[in-house]
Amino acid sequence: MTGIDKVQLKQVIVHKIGNPSRGEGITLSENPLTLNDDIVQGLLVKYFLGAINENEQYQFTHLSDLHLNEAYTYVTRLFETPETFIPTSVLLAKFLHSKSTHVRVKEGELYIVQLGNVPFGGEAMEAVGIFKSESKESFLKVFTHGKSLEVIHEEGIHPGKPDKGCVVFRTNKKEGYTVCIADNAGKQGDAQYWIKDFLQVQPLADSYNNTDKYLGLCKQFITHKYADKFDVSRTDQIDLLSRSMDYFKTNDQFNLQQFSTEVIHHPEVVDQFMAFKKDYETSRNFEIQDEFDIHLSAVKKQAKLFKAILKLDKNFHVYIHGRRDLIEKGFDPATGKHFYKLYFDEEA
Repeated sequence: MTGIDKVQLKQVIVHKIGNPSRGEGITLSENPLTLNDDIVQGLLVKYFLGAINENEQYQFTHLSDLHLNEAYTYVTRLFETPETFIPTSVLLAKFLHSKSTHVRVKEGELYIVQLGNVPFGGEAMEAVGIFKSESKESFLKVFTHGKSLEVIHEEGIHPGKPDKGCVVFRTNKKEGYTVCIADNAGKQGDAQYWIKDFLQVQPLADSYNNTDKYLGLCKQFITHKYADKFDVSRTDQIDLLSRSMDYFKTNDQFNLQQFSTEVIHHPEVVDQFMAFKKDYETSRNFEIQDEFDIHLSAVKKQAKLFKAILKLDKNFHVYIHGRRDLIEKGFDPATGKHFYKLYFDEEA
């Protein structure tokens, strides 16, 4: 998130949350932080908001009644009765503790924050932030000891970005607010406890999330299911990855029928893709539309993950950007090794 230099930290409180499955408890603060130091305030604002992507928008949800979503209820209370800040933060801390039973969930500090003047959608808005820091870094501290200088080792939190976080903007209350998520340490199974179990949010069905999820779907299918179900080489996988990304880079709108015809081609592969799509949507509780506007920010984000690299042992990395027909694979019986031939016109 950019333009955060004028954000106000109205109140911040910190609680310590352990993993109950390991017998770790919870330590609750009795008072908010004393925010008298401008440098500390600036570092905290950057720490809380620096990793937030405004394009990745979610909303609180619940299977039967939105008001039964605990996080939604407590955030509403923070917005509407800010004088209950401390006891409401305690309820949030206790609820998170009850959901922190996954084996990978680490003990860490939970920050509950009331924010003002947060830039979002061209406006300055009120927001509530919920952040958790789990990772610690070692650093050296130099101090004076008599007439000499000494160095000691300490552990602390790097002010770069929290491991997990969310910012809830005071808008669209009836629909579950607008929520932006940061999850920098939950790429494995523990991601579910923060997003699904604690916050209970789901992505908005907008152009950004449709684009982001479809590209994620394509990458998962091509790198896993495609190779398992069909006798294809690594270069065939890379070719399909490249054609999928090219489609999103060169079109303004996505159309499933067009994508299936122009990119996937083969009917039996299309059938497997559609079956994989259903499983993908079910596991993420998000239905990707068959037609939507392509969002360039989501394409740029996913393009970093669509690496068309052919790795040959530990000796060679070949970057392939297209023209699968100019690559030929073979086997040399004399050396007992596989080989690739690359046909080209000029050497840069």
